[in-house]
Order: sequence, then C-alpha cells, then structure tokens
Amino acid sequence: MQNFRVIKTDQKSKARRGILTTTHGKIQTPFFMPIATAGAVKTITPEEVKECGAQIILSNTYHLMLRPGMPVIRKAGGLHKFMNWPGPILTDSGGYQVFSLSKIRKIKDNGVEFQSHLDGSKHLLTPEKAIKIQETLNSDIMMVLDECPRYPTSRDYAKESMNLTTKWALRCKIYHQRSKIGDQRSKNLLFGIVQGSVYKDLRIKHAKELAKICFDGYAIGGLAVGEPIEKMYQVLDWVVPELPEDKPRYLMGVGKPEQVVEAVKRGVDMFDCVIPTRNARHGLLYKFSAKGGWASGPKRQKAKGKVAIKKAKFYEEIRIQKSQFRLDMKPVDPFCECELCQNYSRAYLRHLFMSNEPLALRLATLHNISFYLRLMELIRENI
Repeated sequence: MQNFRVIKTDQKSKARRGILTTTHGKIQTPFFMPIATAGAVKTITPEEVKECGAQIILSNTYHLMLRPGMPVIRKAGGLHKFMNWPGPILTDSGGYQVFSLSKIRKIKDNGVEFQSHLDGSKHLLTPEKAIKIQETLNSDIMMVLDECPRYPTSRDYAKESMNLTTKWALRCKIYHQRSKIGDQRSKNLLFGIVQGSVYKDLRIKHAKELAKICFDGYAIGGLAVGEPIEKMYQVLDWVVPELPEDKPRYLMGVGKPEQVVEAVKRGVDMFDCVIPTRNARHGLLYKFSAKGGWASGPKRQKAKGKVAIKKAKFYEEIRIQKSQFRLDMKPVDPFCECELCQNYSRAYLRHLFMSNEPLALRLATLHNISFYLRLMELIRENI
C-alpha cells in the first residue's frame, strides 16, 4: 500500500505538496507537528491543539516509557485514547535523549543504557524495545532508534555513529516486520533517520543505505544540535536528492519560521520544533509582517512575480513583556484568528505575564502554534 503521494510540485523550487495516509487519518504536507513530549502540549488541551489546525502531534518514547509507563498506556488502549487526541501521532524513538542526556547514558552495540532522570533507575533501550514501546503507544509514525552526535564532532566519530544507527535501523525494521498487534500485522509507519553530521560523503552514503532498507519515510537528524544554519541547508542540499521521491522527508527539530520555509524549498515535507511553545512561555510571540505581504491575508501580495513567502522578513517577533506594550490595546496579530488575537490585547497579555498569571502561558502558546500552523497552510497554498 502506498502511504504517501505527491500531488503538486513547485516550478521554482523543490517544494512539493502531498498526502500522507496514517491509521488515524490523512495529513496534508508540508506540515508542522506541535510537541507533546509527555502526551500533552504544554499549557493547552488536545482539543485546543486541534482547533489551532494541527493535523498531527509529536510525543516522546523515552519520557512516556518512564512516566506513566507502558502498563498505564496499555490499559488506556494506546496514547490516542489516554490523551484524548483523535488524530495521528508521531513518536521519537528516544534517540535524541542519547544526545541530550549524555551524562546519564551509555551507548552500547545492542542499545542505550539510560539512567532515569526521575529516580536514577537504569533502563536498556534497544532497537527492538524502542519499536515495541511505540507499538504499545500505537504511534502512527514510529522512528528508528538512532544516535545523534553533537556538533562539532570528528569525522571518525560521525562515521562510527552513522554505522551504529544503520545497524539499529535494520534491527528496528526486522522487528517491525515481524510484530503483530492482536491478530493484525502492525500498520504503524516506520521512518529511518539519516545521520552523518556535516560530512558530505557520510550523509550521502547513509541516505543511500537507508533507502535500500525501504522505510515508510526518511528523517534527516542531527541538524538542530548547534551547527551553523548554513551547514544545515548544505546538508539538506546533499541528502534530499538521495531520498526516494515517493516517501515523505522529515527534518527533525527544526525550526525557526524562515528555516522551515527554506527547508520546504529544498524538498522537506515534515517538521517539529519546541520553538513556538517554548518561546510562548517566555513571552516571545510571532506575527506575520505587512512588509512581507502577509497583511492581505489569504490573498497575499506579490513582489516582482514572487509570492511573499519567499521574502526574508515575512514575520516579526514581539517580546510582549517590554514596556512599550503596556498601553497597546491592539491584538498581537490583527490577521490571526486564535483566541488571544480575537479577544485580548497586547496590553492585557503583557499584564498577565508581568503578574505571573498562568493564563499568559496558555494564550501565548495558542497564538504561536496558530502562527506556525497558519504558516504551513500558506506554504501549501503557494506550492
């Protein structure tokens, strides 16, 4: 069964529109996934995430394995029912924790030994266990277990890490092919992850190796770990042409609005990042810029034959706690339809932040997620 098909391609770039079919619904690409690490997007409900326009969310295998644990998820009937989210879910394998929790883990040939950040207990996460947990979660899209080397790293280590990721990816694929849920063969999609740091030959080699294993989609990892943005674009230019055209391409952990746009132009279909929600909790909000042509809404202005989305300054950042907003009664973004912009002023939101009111976090999060999801809508319309 073909789970992904391209329905439109852009004439001036490698951007493309597609439809990704999952067990819990079809998703229009390119798309952005709000982060629900522990089964919740911080400060807002799943219903509100859906109302913002989210088609799919991302949760994390490592964190859910530790808390609440698989017995709870199993009794609930999977993560969708546990958190009351009706749409598709992608789960990270726990591989990023290999990177981020480097002080409390050991990488072994058969997997990763973690020391829990909650109680210090030890856990061995093997490729097979990573898939078994994700199948218990009933993830629509599962990720292979990988190692994500930090930047900068030596070529020798990048090669060693890449080879280990390939071995783990093959083990994940074999386990997934043999696994069943009840009497049915698992229908969860499985994505491989291309590593190789910023070394061209390694990235190309790894993309080709994973393509031969035939995954349902391909992620490009290790590009949100401190490298210069120019390096990220360069790696995309190397890797994307090596990936199958009939499979979705996922840039993990990226990124800022302009980075998403640039990656789409290079042929990427899927994104996730903590930026919109994390920045919201710190009072940094996004709005579309009239200078970029977005003020006209869905009609969009054009400049010299190019749609506004290709201009660098298509959005602005608002640091709402600044004193300049104390008397500002305008909405954060007059052209946004989120609850914040429909009902509350910049002055009121600033007041909530300055008073440490929890409502500030909720309203700001709703707005930033709405901004990112609206951005993806506009990108799709422009392809």
